[in-house]
Amino acid sequence: MSEAVKHLRCTSTIRSRAAALLARARRGESSWLTVHDGAMAQAAVEVANLTRQRYPALKIPYHSRWRHFEAGGVDRLAVFHQALGSATTPERARAQIDLALVSVLLDAGAGPDWRYVETAQGPRGEQAYTRSEGLGVASFHAFMDGLFSSDPRQPLQADAQGLQAITTDKLARAFQVRPDNPLVGLDGRAALMRSLGKALKDDAALFGQPGRPGHLFDRLAPPGTSAVRAHDLLTLLLAGLAPIWPAQNAIEGVALGDCWRHPAAGADAGDASAGWMPFHKLSQWLTYSLLEPFEWAGVRVDGLDALTGLPEYRNGGLFLDAGVIKLKNAELADRLHEPGDELIVEWRALTVALLDEIAPLVRTQLGLTAEQMPLACVLEGGTWAAGRALARQLREGRPPLNIQSDGTVF
Repeated sequence: MSEAVKHLRCTSTIRSRAAALLARARRGESSWLTVHDGAMAQAAVEVANLTRQRYPALKIPYHSRWRHFEAGGVDRLAVFHQALGSATTPERARAQIDLALVSVLLDAGAGPDWRYVETAQGPRGEQAYTRSEGLGVASFHAFMDGLFSSDPRQPLQADAQGLQAITTDKLARAFQVRPDNPLVGLDGRAALMRSLGKALKDDAALFGQPGRPGHLFDRLAPPGTSAVRAHDLLTLLLAGLAPIWPAQNAIEGVALGDCWRHPAAGADAGDASAGWMPFHKLSQWLTYSLLEPFEWAGVRVDGLDALTGLPEYRNGGLFLDAGVIKLKNAELADRLHEPGDELIVEWRALTVALLDEIAPLVRTQLGLTAEQMPLACVLEGGTWAAGRALARQLREGRPPLNIQSDGTVF
């Protein structure tokens, strides 16, 4: 693998290039955005207040897919573990990783018109969920029903053969998609599942036989392992999942995934990575979502803050809606944009850098240290929820910018 690709898969590159684009915007050199640092303190207060409201004891969990499995106050994790029965600790970890990975990869924006109706759960009656919670609940039930497994005797797994058999129609049925209940990027999601299945099949050294995401646990935490590092997990995911991403963003035939052109990104890199702004949002969201399966299995995860904040429309929306960053041309808020448009790339880069800047302000408001409240908890407490709350107040929940999604980025 080229040094350029390695460079673009490193979170230190994400951070340094995002910080450089933020500094550039502060100098007034951005064509799209202005930065208003005076609004940051109030944004931090809003995030801190919402964190206290959501977690009064300040016992804040990680921002991960597992929070969406708790939607509606239903303890679906207990249902999942009960279904696993007498499975060993490694077997449980593999199943948890399988579930989290396929669910995260199905988590790109659902659009404003889709919902998933869950049948009665215990004393709770039928309930409808939308957006990320809906996608989480829908994918949870699809997993429990064995949609991603090729072995009827082992439904609680995602394996290469089962994933390669996913069609748009199968996914539509599982996610209750109908003409009056459209899900954005449905075809792209189904294709992503099939691509994942092929990647698992083709990399037996990483994903085992049969190919399963859960075999990452065996690779990183063989018997006797007491700790792993978060960036090592991300590195494995970026390498193992590279074949599943659209190929339009590539260097020397290697798909870069969530990595986009921006003329001012890494201009001094001196290699083929110049002009590329990496994010790896879904891969990092996945890494955050795999922290708990390792910890539940007794394996400590170190170096959490090596991961960056997630540049998606809730975190990014927080800074736009709180006035920390503003569009130079307000009419751009009404236009439809592509993920690779320079404005969107820059907005996401500024989001990464500003999340690093708001985190210590939020901790100060709450009287917590970085060890007590790592970035993964700031996001959960937090910035994502504050972005959603502001969107509800201002636009009935819609994001501040309209982005054409194929189900693989946002």
